[in-house]
Amino acid sequence: MKTLAPSSGVSATDFDVRTIANPSQAQLRRLALEHTPACFETAHDNLVKHSRNKARKAACTYVVADAESAPRFAAKTIEPAKAAELVERQRAYIEEQGTLIELDAYLGLGEHAFGVQWLYTLEGANIAGMQQILSFPRDQVEDDPNGPFAPLFRVIYTPNLMLDDMPGGQAIIVDLENWTTYVMGPDYFGESKKGALRMLNEHVYREGGLVLHAGAKAVTVDGKSQTMTIMGLSGTGKTTTTFSKQGEITQPIQDDMVCIWPGGACSVTENGCFAKTHGLTLESEPVIYEGTLSPIAWVENVYTTADGTFEFSKGILSPEDVKRLADVLVLTGADAENVARYISGEASYADIVDENGIPNDGWDFVQWTQNGRSIIPMSAVQDAADLHRIPTVHSMGILNRDEGTQPCCRRSGER
Repeated sequence: MKTLAPSSGVSATDFDVRTIANPSQAQLRRLALEHTPACFETAHDNLVKHSRNKARKAACTYVVADAESAPRFAAKTIEPAKAAELVERQRAYIEEQGTLIELDAYLGLGEHAFGVQWLYTLEGANIAGMQQILSFPRDQVEDDPNGPFAPLFRVIYTPNLMLDDMPGGQAIIVDLENWTTYVMGPDYFGESKKGALRMLNEHVYREGGLVLHAGAKAVTVDGKSQTMTIMGLSGTGKTTTTFSKQGEITQPIQDDMVCIWPGGACSVTENGCFAKTHGLTLESEPVIYEGTLSPIAWVENVYTTADGTFEFSKGILSPEDVKRLADVLVLTGADAENVARYISGEASYADIVDENGIPNDGWDFVQWTQNGRSIIPMSAVQDAADLHRIPTVHSMGILNRDEGTQPCCRRSGER
């Protein structure tokens, strides 16, 4: 592996706290059940987390840039002084909490492996568990995995630190100069995943490569294995296409982002997949279905019945459903008074949605999110490719979706 300059942002040793360094999956499950709000065991022996945020918050994401450099970025920017103030507030919150979970791992393998240190306060134990599944451990990358770790990127995540002076009470601060992302307020796993991948996009570009928002699969044609990428916007079916069969032999490589290098070399970013589950069935997507039910998967915002099984197509919640889930709904942002009115029948479903079936403000809880997710390790994916030996990219597919006609893929939703 080539040597890279490590992040010069803050690290675990910069905080006056107890650090739980690289816990096992079993430890992270215990920590999540003890410290993560609205996190429960299911009948499938995995954990489901119901989060306040149902998708990433682009509107709350800011790149640190002064007035002169701000026009270079398509994203929102934040002045360095304000960013430093928020980062200091996060530091104070972390030290008040007293404990950090530290994950030292990699995006990618081999020559194109990039070290990341993720730090979470205890209420983010579930996010740490999910992130550990998608990351490559040090012993798959380093000759001496017990030696000092010098990450290129850092992500510091405090799900319960809310910011009264920021829109939505949340902020994701992206410091590209120091390769560090600070996440304050969101409790959705996608912010952890994207926090590292966003910086990877910038770094790979500087190194002469390109990160594609694409799945990838090894396809054997006439006895020769080659890589095909599947590009597309969120909801167009990258995961579905990646994990379905085509050709003589099809082996999934990646479902979300891959790196392309000069000459067509392809490198991976993650050691599993972050799959949408709305409408999921065994017949339509057996790999994702079986992976989601695996005890080693983590699940987020999937509707769970009273007996702890998943219902992947849940839509409208009945008053009885809301009564059973009242504590979780209020804990994740539903208005307690509206919850009580719906349960009692004082407000019916017809009363609180418009002519298009969209709930009025304060009533979103009556419709279950379509952005349920499962985080599945590649070890639970049948016939996965050998990620250490990825064939050169031979072809690129693009998934199109016409909003005016039937979608090309049956599942869509937020990212």
